[in-house]
Amino acid sequence: MRSSRSRPVDVRAIAAEALTLAGGGRALLLQIAHPAVGRGVVEHSDFATRLLERFDSTMLYLTASMFGTPEELRAMRRVVNRAHAPVRGGGEHGASYNAYDPELQLWVAATLYQTMIDLHERIFGALTAEQADVAYRELVTALSNLQLSPDRWPPTRHDFDEYWERLVKTLSVDDDVLAVSRHILYPRAVPWWLRPALPATRLLTAGLLPEPVRQQFRLPWDARRQRRFDRALQWTAILYPRLPLALRHLPRDRYLAALRRTVATQEPAPS
Repeated sequence: MRSSRSRPVDVRAIAAEALTLAGGGRALLLQIAHPAVGRGVVEHSDFATRLLERFDSTMLYLTASMFGTPEELRAMRRVVNRAHAPVRGGGEHGASYNAYDPELQLWVAATLYQTMIDLHERIFGALTAEQADVAYRELVTALSNLQLSPDRWPPTRHDFDEYWERLVKTLSVDDDVLAVSRHILYPRAVPWWLRPALPATRLLTAGLLPEPVRQQFRLPWDARRQRRFDRALQWTAILYPRLPLALRHLPRDRYLAALRRTVATQEPAPS
C-alpha cells in the first residue's frame, strides 16, 4: 500500500508538483497528433531551435491559469493573444487550423489535464471518485481563466473520459508532424547538462502515450522497454513522495517568478 503522506488532493496542489514537468513531452506529442493542431505547429512553430522556450511558454500558461492573480491573468491573456494571432490557415489534407478555435484550445488544455492526472495517479495511486471530480471541476475553472470558457468542457469527469477516448481515436500523425516529434524527442538546442536525461525522458514519454499514438509516432516499444518503464515508475513512486515539499514545488515557484517578471514588462491595457 502506498503511503498517502504528503499527497496532493486538489488540482492546484497537483499542478504545483515538479512531477507535472515529467509529462510535458507526452502532452506535446498528444497535442500535435491532432491533425489541425499538428498542421498549425508545422506551419508556425520552431521547435527545432526554441524547444525550451516553447516549453517554458506552456508552463507559464499553466502557472498563470492555476496560480495567477487577476492582474497576472490579464497580462498573460494579452501574451497568449499576441502569440495566437498569426496562427491560422488551411492544411493540405483538410486540417484547417486557427489558434482561437475553442475545439483546438480544448484539446490542448485536455492534454495538460489528462497527462497531469494520469502521471499523478501512477505515482501516488488512484484518486477517489470524489477527489477526481473535485480536481476536474477545479481544473475546468482554472484553465478557463485565459481563453477557453467553462461551457466548452465536457460537463462531468465521466463525459470528459468519453471525449478523451473519442479524440484519441481520431489522432493522426503525418510525415511533417513526425518530423516535429523528432525535434521534441531529440532536441539539439538544449543545455549540455540536460542531455544525459534525454534517454530517460524519451522512455517516459513513450511509455505514457496510448499505444496507438505511440505506434503512429513510430516509437519503438517491447517487453524490455516496458520493464524499464515500470521500474522507473516504481522507484519514482517510492522516492518522490518523500522529497521535501520545497523541492517538489521548486519549478512552480520559479515559473511564478518568471510570470511576475513577464507581467512587469507588459504595457498596461488601454483604459
